[in-house]
Order: sequence, then C-alpha cells, then structure tokens
Amino acid sequence: MEPLNQFLEWVKKSDNIVFFGGAGVSTESGIPDFRSVDGLYNQQYDYPPETILSHTFYMRNKPEFYRFYRNKMLCLDAKPNAAHKKLAELEAAGKLKAVITQNIDGLHQAAGSKEVLELHGSVHRNYCQKCGKLFDAAYILNSQNIPLCDACGGDIKPDVVLYEEGLDNDTMQKAVRYISQADILIIGGTSLAVYPAAGLIDYYRGSKLALINKSATPMDGRADLRIEGKIGEVFSQIVLK
Repeated sequence: MEPLNQFLEWVKKSDNIVFFGGAGVSTESGIPDFRSVDGLYNQQYDYPPETILSHTFYMRNKPEFYRFYRNKMLCLDAKPNAAHKKLAELEAAGKLKAVITQNIDGLHQAAGSKEVLELHGSVHRNYCQKCGKLFDAAYILNSQNIPLCDACGGDIKPDVVLYEEGLDNDTMQKAVRYISQADILIIGGTSLAVYPAAGLIDYYRGSKLALINKSATPMDGRADLRIEGKIGEVFSQIVLK
C-alpha cells in the first residue's frame, strides 16, 4: 500500500494518536520558519535569529530583541490552517489524545484543540518580571522599545523558551507519557534538529511512527511511514465519519 493510503488507514482504525509538530505546521498559515532558506534571515538584523532569541541576548540587548520579536515572532493575524483544524477534529472525535508542539503561535488552540503541550511556550502569555502581572500579545505588539508593566513599571518577558533556557519539566513529562503510550505517533513539520524536544520520539514504543515533512530529517530511517509533502495537504485527506 502506498504511504498516504497506509497513513489514512492507520488513522481510521486508531483511537490513540499523538501528534508532535514544529514550524512546518504553521508555515501554511503564513508564519515563517527561520531555519528555511526563505525564512527569517534578513539583512536588517546584525545577528542571526538563534542569537537574538537567546537568553544572553535578551538580557544584554532588550531593545534589539524586541525589535526582532515584534517584527518576526508576533504574527497575530495568522489563522489556523487545514492541519490545525483536522487535528482539532481528530481530538473531538476521540481519536487524538494530544498535540505536542514546538510552536509558540497558539494556532492549535485557535483551531479548537484542547490538550496542547507547548514545549517552547506561547507568545500569548507575557509576564512582568518584577510583579508577575500577565499581559497578552497585543500589549507587546503595541508597546514601544522594551514593554513595561502598567502596574509597577517592570520589564515584561514573553513566556517563551529562549535558546539557553530549559524546557518546562511538567510539560516534558506529560509529553513523554503521551508519546510512550501512543498507538500512532505522527510527527509533522519539524526538522527534528532542536533538542531536547527532538529527543522525545525516543520514548515511542509502537510500530506506527508516521513522519510527514517537506524535506528529509535525521530521523527518516526510524519512521515506519514517511510522506513527503505539506502537512495541511496530507491532513486534508483524512475523512472522519
């Protein structure tokens, strides 16, 4: 059976699916992937994105961090695409147990997914580092220079995991539990190059590991099924009855 049909058959017969996704899930919503050739690398910045989005850079140069962050990371007009919507449908139908995402855009929740584990945080949560008051993404987008708390004047930091920062332990443990117990693990739209997130697939014990990506990944040899293509187009072909 050819890969796509095999994949659709797996999904049809399973009620214990876990999805693990990365930036490629949201590129079809117009959110750029800064690792791709046409991604966020841009001549208007003096540093590569990985440097700007590091804890060290944030502490040393907050104005430049926020210039990049507002321009490139706050895509607040983006809407869920076919992949986000189908995953929410699969969960509502009792077939999908959880979405584990490296993305910080909140589009899975916008599409209706309930059990979403955000490994790298969310642009929609921001907090004052002095008093802890919470702010939404629009507050950050509409602020100037370094966003300041309107209650105490402290600096506001996005609740996103920057390079050099550790992932939330509780979120990681939940992800491990879901993956280790899954019948089908679908990995989509990720290069599987960012650790420790990429190491989560080591916990999968089943024999239905489906990898959907536009290009090759270091884990291709471990997949039981590999589909090369856009994840939204692949998921659009899942029919729920």
